[in-house]
Amino acid sequence: MKALENVFDKLRPNFEGDGKLALFWPFFEGAETFFLTPGEKTHQGAHVRDPMDLKRLMIFVDFALVPCILMALWNTGYQAYLYEGLVGADGGILGKVGFLDYILRGAWHFFPLYFVTFAVGGAWEGLFCVVRKHEINEGFLVSSLLFPLTLPPTTPLWMVALGISFGIVIGKEVFGGVGMNILNPALTARAFVFFAYPASISGAKIWDAAGSATPGTALTNLGAYAVNGDVPVNALVDGYTGATPLLAVSSGADGARALDLLAAQGWSFSDLLFGFVPGSMGETSALACLLGAVFLIATGLASWRTMLGGVVGLLTMASVFYFLVGGGMPGVDAADVNPLFTLPPWYHLVIGSFAFGIVFMATDPVSSAITPVGRLLYGFFIGVLVVLIRVVNPAYPEGVMLAILFMNVFAPLLDWVVVRQTANKRKKRLAPVGAPAAAAAK
Repeated sequence: MKALENVFDKLRPNFEGDGKLALFWPFFEGAETFFLTPGEKTHQGAHVRDPMDLKRLMIFVDFALVPCILMALWNTGYQAYLYEGLVGADGGILGKVGFLDYILRGAWHFFPLYFVTFAVGGAWEGLFCVVRKHEINEGFLVSSLLFPLTLPPTTPLWMVALGISFGIVIGKEVFGGVGMNILNPALTARAFVFFAYPASISGAKIWDAAGSATPGTALTNLGAYAVNGDVPVNALVDGYTGATPLLAVSSGADGARALDLLAAQGWSFSDLLFGFVPGSMGETSALACLLGAVFLIATGLASWRTMLGGVVGLLTMASVFYFLVGGGMPGVDAADVNPLFTLPPWYHLVIGSFAFGIVFMATDPVSSAITPVGRLLYGFFIGVLVVLIRVVNPAYPEGVMLAILFMNVFAPLLDWVVVRQTANKRKKRLAPVGAPAAAAAK
């Protein structure tokens, strides 16, 4: 570390003051603080000594994402080989495809998306820092991981570049940069890609990586295999189309039971919990998200109130639909309703991207509510909106992204109401004895 510190000390005069590279000081400062602890110290006045700075906070959030990243690598490869016939329906391996093959196949799809996100988004961050002459903020370390985890494995790289550009520039920098944005940048990028290119980001055929083997593999002409017993046959079909669990249920005929539609695809509750299903790379495993939630709560980096409110809101609204409309209560006829009405409330916790959204997106400290009660209400309404959009809106089976962005806009209003109510209660409690109620409320 001392040698690295000496290198930065020698380079620093070129970037400070009237140095010939002073224009690029944000890049130098960003690189230095990435590898070393910032050298600035407070010498006088009251201050708080705390080892947790913004860089460490962001890196800890990245640590919390590790289970989702590992699951993204494994499941992307697993789904591809499964649909190519190299993995049996019972999970048994056919041929010479093993655990490491799953990881490498998933990495072949995930890391190009991540590198493009990091390079393009980082360039925009650096450009705005140069123009505004301020430091590069480490908040992008989290956004650069969140965005590719919300994408299907087959998303074109140019689309990834456009999405993260919109998320950084329009979702954050136009508001003033880190700490000033009202929307989550990663979700803003995902929303742009979804609404600008819906055919490439939604639907059935884009959710798996089948038929796209990595260069150098001995397997050629990989398409979907028709499996006859334990032997894959006909390796030359054009491709495979497979819906996500949420899409499989929402596209079912009116009157069909959600659990029957899931069972027809071979998906159980445990498959949804562990994430052995098609979907956006980092969002399939509710268990991986739960591990991240435990880490974030234990380190105090995310609000458990937001997560709890989201779970309560989702279960509340899902229970209303399930018991009063979906036939979950005796005497209720669900013959002509959307199958999502018949999905048990606890399945909503593990299906789709709710777990990922409520743990990593909704808890963004900048765009979420900040008061304790406000966070509970913020999370509760996100959960309610998720189910409303999923079940009632037939054109859009997943509601997590829209629910969080919608509540991002209303988070300041929730905090204002909570603060106003608290202030009014204090005025009444501290009013002089015998003072008129109207005067005390002023």
